[in-house]
Amino acid sequence: MQPPLENDVTAAEQIILRWDSTASGMIFEGDRGEVKRYLQAVDQMLISIKTTTSSSNNQQTKVNNILQIAMARLEDEFRNILITNSTPIETESIHDSISVSLTPRTSSSRSESPDNSKHEINDKHNDNDNNNSETVSISRISSASFTDRNERSVTFASCRSMNSIREQDLLPPECVNDLRSIAERMIAAGYHRECVQVYGSVRKSVVDGTFKKLGVEKLSIGDIQRLEWEALNAKIGRWIRAAKVCIRVLFASEKKLCKQIFEDLGMGTDDVCFMETVKSPANQLFNFAEAISISRRSPEKLFKILDLYDSMLDLLPDIDDVFDSKLAESVRVQAPEILSRLAEAARGMVSEFENAVLREPSRVPVPGGTIHPLTRYVMNYISLISDYKQTLGELIVSKPVTGARHCDAAAPDMDFTEYEGQTQSVPPFVLHLIWIITLLQYNLEGKSKHYKDNSLAHLFMMNNVHYIVQKIKGSAELREMIGDHFLRMLTRVFRQAATNHQRATWIGVLHCLRDEGLHSTGSFSSGVSKSALRARFKSFNVFFDEVHRTQALWLIPDEQLREELRISILEKLIPAYRSFLGRFRNHISDNYIKYTVEDLENAVLDLFEGNAVSQHSRRKSH
Repeated sequence: MQPPLENDVTAAEQIILRWDSTASGMIFEGDRGEVKRYLQAVDQMLISIKTTTSSSNNQQTKVNNILQIAMARLEDEFRNILITNSTPIETESIHDSISVSLTPRTSSSRSESPDNSKHEINDKHNDNDNNNSETVSISRISSASFTDRNERSVTFASCRSMNSIREQDLLPPECVNDLRSIAERMIAAGYHRECVQVYGSVRKSVVDGTFKKLGVEKLSIGDIQRLEWEALNAKIGRWIRAAKVCIRVLFASEKKLCKQIFEDLGMGTDDVCFMETVKSPANQLFNFAEAISISRRSPEKLFKILDLYDSMLDLLPDIDDVFDSKLAESVRVQAPEILSRLAEAARGMVSEFENAVLREPSRVPVPGGTIHPLTRYVMNYISLISDYKQTLGELIVSKPVTGARHCDAAAPDMDFTEYEGQTQSVPPFVLHLIWIITLLQYNLEGKSKHYKDNSLAHLFMMNNVHYIVQKIKGSAELREMIGDHFLRMLTRVFRQAATNHQRATWIGVLHCLRDEGLHSTGSFSSGVSKSALRARFKSFNVFFDEVHRTQALWLIPDEQLREELRISILEKLIPAYRSFLGRFRNHISDNYIKYTVEDLENAVLDLFEGNAVSQHSRRKSH
């Protein structure tokens, strides 16, 4: 390298001193010719420092001092260019762009909205049951989301697709060129650390500004775990949206900018500056998901946990792409670790839900034998679970533990071999759904024993198992998963409950309509004992009145089921009563015949409405 001429060094020195720290204004905001002259002057001093011999101590000291002044100026210029031109990204338009490109796994209606109503486990059907005053303990299952100069948007930003990543040009090209020109000279002069520090501090403040716009708060793991679930539920939804923007746009764009300015300048400066900028924000972002993954498990959290899992899984390839350097390894390895903990949490919550269904302790019978709140809750929960069949199908790989092997000795036993032997083997996840319904049925059978009237107990089981069947049939996806075999078994259960209810209710009524005991032994008249006949009609009236009085208050919420049971009752009662009346009407006074056939028909049509004053009672009072 030829040493620069003394005149060149002197001219360079004059240019640098003209812009020392006391000079007002910024070089890069003025005449571009002056920018070029200043950079050339710095280059001259860099050449001079390399070619000055050690014997020229005075000259070397002078060049070093001049170069130090130049580096201080370039550091100020570097900072000013960054601050003047850096703005938080426009998050709304970018989020829309990202949403359009979601993978099929996460593009369903449930994945985007933190306030999605599907996450509320409420029954959408009006079953007209009058048990609002009933308090049932299901608490174990349910506990029940810069300065003014930076206000402008990055109008010069252009987005391009790189798989799911959406990079933005964060600075205008001319600014990038100026920053690279300064960075080259600062690094060449040994001011690498100062350059990195200035860059990192300015760009990190911009990233922090974008985090605020996205609603990503600075919360420790402890802060997050102390939040009430209602508040945390909303924050999870915001985090899912924010994480996509942060990984696919914000961090990816910051990495691109670092490469534009620092690539090939040595010392891995592009990676160093990138991590200086985003390491703390990235840790802040992932700390939230980590806190959720290790928080207390409860079934109502399952769906948000699965949303988080799906989002993290979807982002995993992008995280690997963005944080691909050795320096970024500490950030990169967090994602799969969090994903693993979320998976374990989800499996644990399904298990917790199963145990909660088994152990739900309420003992107070619901009035009228209608649908128990537990049944509604569990079936709506299962309907939501079915929305996540792909995710849970991957996470749950072992079949349920039942019977004596279950952690609760009270758990029923169940043989799954009949499902495993089917042409299409039933996945373990579906076996867990079947197991949850089995546990629900088992719990309901226990609750039915708290009814003093066996007939009402059977009606209660009929109502609840029928509701389970209808919920399965009402969802094509759930029906396909559960399968016809289990559905047929449930149908037999509620039909048997209906049969048992009729037997328990009407066997006494129909017993009054038999001929046995009505004929007088050795009589030469009609052979009918009028006193026995009068007693028989009185007994029938008393029995029927009692059935009507009580069962008009009972409730079958499903209109079709209600009509089917009424018809079944009428098919047995009316022919028997009509025949009995036909055989014995001429042997007894009309005063003992309280009901006509039409009266009975109308009275039966009053049953199971849950009405304190029935239509039949009103008709009889007139």
